Amino acid sequence: MIVNTVFISDFTDIRFRTAFQAYFAELGINVTDWDGLFHEMDEDKNGKNFALLMTDDSNHAVGFLQFQINVFSSWFFREPFGFIRELWIHPSCRGQGFGTELLHKAERYFANNGVYKAVLTSDSAEAFYLTNGFEKAPGIKAKNKMEVLIKNISD
Repeated sequence: MIVNTVFISDFTDIRFRTAFQAYFAELGINVTDWDGLFHEMDEDKNGKNFALLMTDDSNHAVGFLQFQINVFSSWFFREPFGFIRELWIHPSCRGQGFGTELLHKAERYFANNGVYKAVLTSDSAEAFYLTNGFEKAPGIKAKNKMEVLIKNISD
């Protein structure tokens, strides 16, 4: 299986849409307006969404990592951080290092853009993220009430 990774900044890509729909189906999430959801991804007011889409030699999705750069800001400090929004690997491709590869590519993107921290929440893969260098961040609270994980990124 030859694997390629493409950078997505426009969520009209049918390969991404198909993979994202499979991901939500796996989670048991029903969406009635897929076009609206993908439009929201393109127009997110919190920051521009991007994705790394991994495909096989038949151009079918192996997995994806959706992310954005946001800024923590106060009256005195400002710090950009990479927000890992979603990571999904096709069930038949799990355990082969594709998730780790996508994480590393996202981290390189962050570092190349002056971002040296990544943050995420996880309801099903905490051990995976801990193995990949993330640490629990008990002082940070997420709207989804899940535990927050953070990683310092070096360039």
